[in-house]
Amino acid sequence: MKHKYKIILLVLIIIIISGVWYLRPYGPMVEAESYLEGDEEVNIEVNEWLTFRPSGEETPSGFIFYPGARVQPEAYAPLAYEIAKLGYKVVVVPMPLNLAVLGVNRAGEVIDEYGEITDWVIGGHSLGGAMAARFAYNNYQKLTGLILLASYPAQNNDLSNKDLQVLSIYGDKDGITSLIKINDSKDYLPEDTQWVEIKGGNHSQFGWYGFQDGDNEAQISRKKQQALVVDAVSNFLK
Repeated sequence: MKHKYKIILLVLIIIIISGVWYLRPYGPMVEAESYLEGDEEVNIEVNEWLTFRPSGEETPSGFIFYPGARVQPEAYAPLAYEIAKLGYKVVVVPMPLNLAVLGVNRAGEVIDEYGEITDWVIGGHSLGGAMAARFAYNNYQKLTGLILLASYPAQNNDLSNKDLQVLSIYGDKDGITSLIKINDSKDYLPEDTQWVEIKGGNHSQFGWYGFQDGDNEAQISRKKQQALVVDAVSNFLK
């Protein structure tokens, strides 16, 4: 009997340790932290969200961003900063336990808060992108666009007939989001979806949080991949 309880206790310990490891987030790299200070070009507000707003003239368009699984929102500060610098309000939304699946509808709170924005685009990286697609599926009337970074919608979130502009960006060296799944997602997205393949890009370099377990090594630098992402996103937002 004692042996049985020891086995149960051991299993519980393993489950707890595994859970703690899985929920341990990827934090921002030093390079990302420097983008949280703000400057003469971009003002940054840190409260329930990370809000990046241009210091100069602001367009009536805004971009809501959902982080990838287990990735802290600060890891996307450089991306948000560069987009805000072009005149767009960018709101990076923190998630419970750093899992967007637990905060799918948080974009609704952002939309309600910033009534001056008339055109909202939602997007996200990896799981964040999938959950952004889920929000878009249920709230497409509130949005003008969806941006997927190394991500795709679930089959039950079919957006192919929704009045929504979509941009899908992916790296051909991604070791986590397979190119097969990206390709299969075309059936669930509008026919005029814009597709951007980043040659040499991987999964981890869509953010600034280091190297993610299971990913492939990129064949281009993080700065180069980020520049290509910013260029594609800015063209789409225009």
